[in-house]
This record gives sequence, C-alpha cells and structure tokens, in this order.
Amino acid sequence: MSSRVYHIGQMLEIDSCTGCRLCADVCPAVSASGDGMLSALSRMKGLKEVLKGRVPLFRRLFRKRGPSGEELKKFSGDVFRCTLCGSCQEVCPVGIGLRKLWLSVRRDMVHSGSGPGKIEIIRNNLVESRNVFAEDNQERADWVDNMREVPEDRYVKERAETVYFTGCVAAYYPLAQRIPVAFAQILDASGVDFTLLGPDEWCCGFPMLGAGIGEMLQVFVEHNLDAVRRKGARRVVFACPSCYQMWREYYPGHVEVLHASQFMSRLIQEKKIPLKELPRIVTYHDPCDLGRGAGVFDEPRQVIQAIPGVKLIELPSNREKCRCCGGGGNLEMFDADLSAAIAAEKMEEVLGTGAQIVVSACQQCVRTMTTYARRKGVRIEIMDLTQLVQTAISGRNG
Repeated sequence: MSSRVYHIGQMLEIDSCTGCRLCADVCPAVSASGDGMLSALSRMKGLKEVLKGRVPLFRRLFRKRGPSGEELKKFSGDVFRCTLCGSCQEVCPVGIGLRKLWLSVRRDMVHSGSGPGKIEIIRNNLVESRNVFAEDNQERADWVDNMREVPEDRYVKERAETVYFTGCVAAYYPLAQRIPVAFAQILDASGVDFTLLGPDEWCCGFPMLGAGIGEMLQVFVEHNLDAVRRKGARRVVFACPSCYQMWREYYPGHVEVLHASQFMSRLIQEKKIPLKELPRIVTYHDPCDLGRGAGVFDEPRQVIQAIPGVKLIELPSNREKCRCCGGGGNLEMFDADLSAAIAAEKMEEVLGTGAQIVVSACQQCVRTMTTYARRKGVRIEIMDLTQLVQTAISGRNG
C-alpha cells in the first residue's frame, strides 16, 4: 500500500480534520446502521493511523508498526460501506474534499490487496464486456425494442447534433430501461436531432473510481470521446447523474455536456415540449451526484413546475441536504442490507410528504426506491423525471 495514491493537497486535508463530528451526524450509513465506525470521522482516524504506520520516523519514535493484514481488511470493509453521497463533505467546516478522498482511499485499499474480492468481478466485467454487468455490449441499445414504435435506424445514426449517452444501468436493467425509452420519446416529440452510440458506448468510468481501479479510466474516456467525435455531435446529454458528473470532471471539454433535466428545462423554455395537464402531487428527491455532486438543483424543479396541474411538495431534507437513497458508491454490491436500510429511511421521509409520486432524476435512485417499495408493499408511484415529462406529453391522467 502506498501513500503516493494521495496528492499533497489531500495529505494536508487529512491533517486538517478537527474531529467535530458533524460528518457523523449526516452520514446515511451511520443513521441506518447505528454503527459509528462507518462515519467519515472514524474513517479519517483510521486513515491517519494507516498513514502513520508507513512513515519510518513514526515507526521509530512510537514503535508503531504498520497495520496488520486483518486490520487493513477491517478498515477497507468500512471504507467500501459508503454511498459516496457527499453529505459529509457538504457539512465539513474546514472544506475537506472528502468524496474524492474516499475514492483515493478505495484505490489505496485495492492496491494494497485489502479491497473486497468483488472488485475483481467489476474489473473483469469492464475489461471483457466494456460494462459493469458482463452483458453483451452489442446489446447496449436493445432497450429501444421496448418502445411502441421503433425507428428504422433504431436511433443509431451516422451523424447527429446531440448524442444521448445511456449509461450501463439504464441500458441493461429492465426496471431502469423505462428511463431511456421515456427520454427518447421526449427528444422525438421535441424534434431533437439525436443519436445513440449503441455498441460504441462504453462505461463512463464511474464504477472504476468507485471500485478503486481508476487506472483503467483513460482507455474508456478516449474511446467514448472518439465515438462522439465520429458522430459530429456538439453536445452529449445524460439521464444518469454519475455519467454526467464523470464527463464534467474527467472528459476534456470538446462538447457541451448536459444532464437530461438541464436539457429538458431548455427545451421547455424554447416551447418545444408539448406538455399536457397532469394533476398530481409530487415530491422531488435530489440525486447525490446531480445535486451535491454537480450543483444541479433548479432545473429539475423548473421542469416539474412547468407541467400544468402538478403540485410540488419539497422533502424536509432537500437540495444540498437531501438524504441519500442508498444506491450509490457500489454499496449494494458490498453490503446489500445496509443499502436497503438506507432506502428504508429515505422512503419513510418520502411517505411523510403525502405525495402521490416521488420523482428523482437518476436511474439508480428510481431503482433503489422502487425495489424497496415493492418488497414492502409501499403504495407510491416512483418515477424518473423523464418518465414524468413523458407522461405529461402523452396526456395519461389515469
């Protein structure tokens, strides 16, 4: 394990932690599990001990040895039982970049040989299939078959002004496939010239960072950028917040990058989306990567409030303070029970609003909340923002 995983700014940040405990108070993993060892505060203390054990001077002065393999495994387990929601970073009084620090710690754990065994599954799937689920990448756009009317070109054109980057989850999970279907219908109804990348779309790279194997990222970035260039596109749009955030932060800025909520807000302002009345009471869940991660709070609400008949009720914890759904950070792969417990707390808050529909702008949030609702028999409609808009276009009020 090597301290070179951390840049100098992170080393300084690690030393600046005051131990104030604010991060522990907002951590969804701590709240759902009651285990304080999962807090950012505990993780920071553990990281300091790990780093001290590597420094020869500290070892000589304090007779301190590096952590044992068993201790590293325990620490690593706590590191990966995290949704990477960024709530700890949001409340940190000294402004530590905790989310990127946790990504570095995960990489550290994997490089030290202490990461979860399932990391190799993710790595192998990405190498062999170019997606995290080991699905045939030639079938990446097969969700188009779920549409009532399938265009002859199946939305895979040689050239187009806009590329719709679907993402792994929406491409392959049956429940999430409703989202690209809805968004494609919205783009059609708005007269947008768009194309899919089809088999040329590879994973955006976020699962690599979350799994601590970010050294794989550059090959995927270069491939996806080249695929977009070949289409002659001037913008790329995403319904997946993680894909959107990855392109914002890790892809060179040769094209305009927009989340679906931003693009739909623009189309509504240009009066290109034909919205019909939809009498519904709706509450909105801010996805972690879109909200705290990318600062996109207003556009989803602008879209919801533009739909005639819709009444928006805010969650008690919203915008920067919105509580995680439990679906981020690969947590479901490492601790499915904890992910479900976080979802349970989220749904309790949602149900307390009395809303008929909870809307998010993330396929993972929709999938996590829907899975919980189905298991528990909770009667509330759960939609992605694209599905809400598509429903308003179709005029289905039943």
